[in-house]
Amino acid sequence: MGKRALINVDYTNDFVATDGMLTCGEPGQDIEGNIVSITNEFLEVGDYVVFAIDAHEKDDKFHPETKLFPPHNIKGTPGRDLYGELADVYEGNKEKENVYYFDKTRYSAFAGTDLEIKLREREIDEVHLVGVCTDICVLHTAVDAYNKGFKIVVHQNAVASFNARGHEWALGHFTNTLGAKVI
Repeated sequence: MGKRALINVDYTNDFVATDGMLTCGEPGQDIEGNIVSITNEFLEVGDYVVFAIDAHEKDDKFHPETKLFPPHNIKGTPGRDLYGELADVYEGNKEKENVYYFDKTRYSAFAGTDLEIKLREREIDEVHLVGVCTDICVLHTAVDAYNKGFKIVVHQNAVASFNARGHEWALGHFTNTLGAKVI
């Protein structure tokens, strides 16, 4: 049997808190318990747990998102901190060998990062995805995982978006186009 990893995508204050700069609001807040529970489950059995967290520079005129979205997840701001209980889970486990937190600067957790190397070193062939936004960063991470040959599992009760139609579309796309298992 192959090994698995959990990838927590962008579950930060700016994407989830009521006053976040680019918040999913209630849909993002409603999945907190599920994300925490799934993360704890992966930690308890010793699976690899990844926190892939969006990181932007203040006033970065060269980043493509600058034209698309308001400033968010700016390095050094509380908006970039993990949201709610997940922050405590990370703090209590961050020194463990099976926990990896890193900055990402594009939608996909694979773009310009060493995530694939970390997964291959550990002989991981299945990635489980939770976080936000279903139709943006979770989707692009899933597409890259598919293109790199990983099996994909999306936890439907642990992904959310500020765009309800985009969320529903992405859930179908995971299954119908990427062959992902949506559970």
